[in-house]
Amino acid sequence: AAANQFYMMANDRGLDFERIRKGLAQDYPRAADMPGAGFAAGPCLFKDTMQLAAFNNNNFALGHTAMTINEGLPLYVVHRLEQRFDLSSMTVGILGMAFKGESDDIRSSLSYKLKRILEFKADKVLCADPYVTVDPNLLPQDQVIARSDLLVIATPHPEYRRLETDKPVADIWNVLGTGVRV
Repeated sequence: AAANQFYMMANDRGLDFERIRKGLAQDYPRAADMPGAGFAAGPCLFKDTMQLAAFNNNNFALGHTAMTINEGLPLYVVHRLEQRFDLSSMTVGILGMAFKGESDDIRSSLSYKLKRILEFKADKVLCADPYVTVDPNLLPQDQVIARSDLLVIATPHPEYRRLETDKPVADIWNVLGTGVRV
């Protein structure tokens, strides 16, 4: 959540959070394990936060705030995309529907929240994931790329590191290594 909050702060000022994060870690070992930004979700995040809150008389503001920040990231990304693109006339492709890279688990995946938001904003939304087999609405990645005007890397699957396209790509995970500004 802290990384996502820092990401949003940097991005709002036109700065690349990934570049800042690398600068912080350079010659400073204590910052070397600072995570990057991304759709942090999954069933454990919610379950663990709620269990800790229940254990402490429903008083776990840090956990609740972290959930709010992480759950708000899809809204933030779509808002930023709306500032740059006329989403209402675009087909948006989402790459990665699992809640974490190299997984087929879609439980509490923020990719699906991103999809629901985009379905209200974009002309069409197409989704692909090389690991997920339980969603019959997913298309092959090559079809999503070919039919989309804009792509969003929502899950950091290693397969996306080789993505080659001339279309705009929102990549807050920095899977492509080109920065994380949206």
